[in-house]
Amino acid sequence: MNPSSANVAERRLAPPSLAISTVIFALRPSEKSGRPTLWLPLVRRIREPYKDMWALPGGPLAHDESLQDAASRNLRETTGLTPHYLEQLYAFGGLHRSPTQRVVSIVYWALVQPTEAALADESENVRWFRADRVDELAFDHKAIVEYALWRLRNKMAYGSIAYHLLGEYFTLAQVREVYEAVLDRQLDPANFRRHIKATPEIEETGEYLQGGKHRPPRLYRFTGTPGLGPDNRSTP
Repeated sequence: MNPSSANVAERRLAPPSLAISTVIFALRPSEKSGRPTLWLPLVRRIREPYKDMWALPGGPLAHDESLQDAASRNLRETTGLTPHYLEQLYAFGGLHRSPTQRVVSIVYWALVQPTEAALADESENVRWFRADRVDELAFDHKAIVEYALWRLRNKMAYGSIAYHLLGEYFTLAQVREVYEAVLDRQLDPANFRRHIKATPEIEETGEYLQGGKHRPPRLYRFTGTPGLGPDNRSTP
């Protein structure tokens, strides 16, 4: 048996490697319009396979940490972020995800408030990208991003997940901007306002957003428990 055949046979007998990856969504201004749009940070790979390609933040799972702790650690090490919302999304274990070994990735997703996103580390190897405009990524990470975006858009229809992308206090227009950014389409302001004001968990605060040129809009807050909605499983 030649060395290359031996290496292939060894890889087939080796147990799969377990890794953690995270999709981090945040609202950031569009470079063209300035309106809030959905972005996520990616990291540049510094070694093979896929050296110099962009990928999701992540890495191998250590023997002495939980899945959640590993996801939190990878986020801190790559972006400096410690988001309040971090939940398991799905497990990706295709046979050919990596050209060097079998890798199963437990993928988490995080939703980051604007004040948190502003604190994210950026460098030559860590950069923010429009979530709906990513090019080819390392491994199957583009498919993972597309799946996470599909899940997020579906959850917006009935869950309270949008409030993880807002601060504690917000205007109704800011809520609409979240929906428009995630769904990538404009919504009728009057109809949306009526729908949101009819939501029992939305409460007027008696305060107003200051600093604008016009009449200051009223501030609201969400009094329920933000979440993914009734279907909170990690399966499609």
